[in-house]
Amino acid sequence: MNDDQLLRYSRHVLLDELGVEGQQRLLAGHALVIGAGGLGSPAALYLATAGVGTLTLVDHDTVDLTNLQRQVIHNLSRVGHPKAESARETIAAINPEVQVRCVNRRADAALLAELVAEADVVLDCSDNFATRHAVNHACVAQRKPLVAGAAIRFDGQISVYDPRAADAPCYACVFAPDQGFEETRCATMGVFAPLVGIIGTMQAAEALKLLAGIGTSLAGRLQMLDARSMEWTEIRLPRNPGCPVCAAAAR
Repeated sequence: MNDDQLLRYSRHVLLDELGVEGQQRLLAGHALVIGAGGLGSPAALYLATAGVGTLTLVDHDTVDLTNLQRQVIHNLSRVGHPKAESARETIAAINPEVQVRCVNRRADAALLAELVAEADVVLDCSDNFATRHAVNHACVAQRKPLVAGAAIRFDGQISVYDPRAADAPCYACVFAPDQGFEETRCATMGVFAPLVGIIGTMQAAEALKLLAGIGTSLAGRLQMLDARSMEWTEIRLPRNPGCPVCAAAAR
């Protein structure tokens, strides 16, 4: 690190668990963020301010006025602009050293196979089960850790699915691909603005720990937040030996 970097990241360097070596790992790291909306906004901002060297942002949507209630990486002047491009502008104003690649496309299987292979950690900040399962499938295939978050109304959840650990479940172990989930969207159900900030920043924290090689991740644990009472519930997640994704990949 140069002198400017030592000053910028000095509060990280002071942490015994992180230090210079951990910060250097962040600077060399590559995080893939799927979704630049409510969850992706705080996640991408904290990854960038923490010094993750390369961010790939994937989002096919454009900024809408209704997004500004919670998607803090965008602003009024960028309504109608691609979300990934808007996010890159904000990041550049805070930390221009971060290399940001924008992908203004829907995250389909072919694209994910390419992008996940290039990343060190993946953050699923999407808003639908089809994308979540596609992201999980790519992470299992490439053996890349996945930090998955979700938020709707006043309810949020977060976990880490790490296919590098033999006993850790994948997303499909917990939410079976053939299970009939009812899609709920912010546009019809609403979402409490700070909730996405809480879950998104936690996703950034888990990703930073994975990149720096510090602490213990949420792998095998699902944390759920009821923001009405601000109460957390944690459940242990076993690996499903019959999982159609990770068990099939292991064979």
